[in-house]
Amino acid sequence: MRLRCAVLDDFQGAAAEAADWGPVTEDVEVVSFDGHFTDEDALAGALADADIVVTLRERVALPGSLIARLPRLRLIVASGMRNSVIDYAAAEAHGVTVCGTASSSTPPVELTWALLLGLARGIVEESNGLRTGGPWQRTVGADLHGRRLGLLGLGKIGSRVAQVGLAFGMRVGAWSHHLTQERADEVGVELAPSMEDLLRESDFVSVHLALGERSRGLLGAAELALLKPTAYLVNTSRAAIVDQDALLAALHDGRIAGAGVDVFDVEPLPAGHPMRTAPRLLATPHLGYVSRANYATYYGQAVENIRAFLDGAPVRRLP
Repeated sequence: MRLRCAVLDDFQGAAAEAADWGPVTEDVEVVSFDGHFTDEDALAGALADADIVVTLRERVALPGSLIARLPRLRLIVASGMRNSVIDYAAAEAHGVTVCGTASSSTPPVELTWALLLGLARGIVEESNGLRTGGPWQRTVGADLHGRRLGLLGLGKIGSRVAQVGLAFGMRVGAWSHHLTQERADEVGVELAPSMEDLLRESDFVSVHLALGERSRGLLGAAELALLKPTAYLVNTSRAAIVDQDALLAALHDGRIAGAGVDVFDVEPLPAGHPMRTAPRLLATPHLGYVSRANYATYYGQAVENIRAFLDGAPVRRLP
């Protein structure tokens, strides 16, 4: 009898086309779910007969309480090599192997700039006006050349965002708790003396920090108040780094020029969530890593992981 593999949150129905599942189809029946399960009971019911679960990034939490309700589960494959919503200890205790995949930093870099440029030039508002017979030109775009780009975080993604900013002729500064002068010099950006200085001086601020105890709630009402009224904030990292209520207040009160957001405190974003209707906000539904190349890697390596597991030699094990 074939094993059953559940592919979660396959919103675009892309899993079947992004990779060749041929190497495992004789042994595994693959079933994709194109909707999101909003509670543990519904998810447990859907996965009751699953031997394998494939999940993208951190879309779906797999806590110990859920794993304990899935006696058939033997393998979890998560995209990326880091996942904070899987209970690894519970998985091990229940004999469940957890594997990851490679993940490219290129897509979130590109989306960061899509949001930043969209905000700066009023792309959505102008396009909507043109298509609906609205006024011919209603916004005056913000310039990038010569303006200051402030980066919170200068890791793999932040450093590539910096390179694009430099190519636009921007003055780029960066700050994080661990950022050194040597690293800033290596990337070719200024090391800000403090986060507060970075926020005060920047025309555009982009968040590229990992979520941890020191970064959770890092930008609250007091920090957002340091931004210029003409400044823009972009967050393609983690929603919890920016206080969502404080950001909404800043947008509604016009204390900043706008924000570009790809991450939210609840995902998928509920229909009535205030982020859906906030002014001065350009929002996308967590598309940072969603690209054809990344999906080919995620699902292609998921197939490899499943085949290796079936052959008794799991690869890319987590954590």
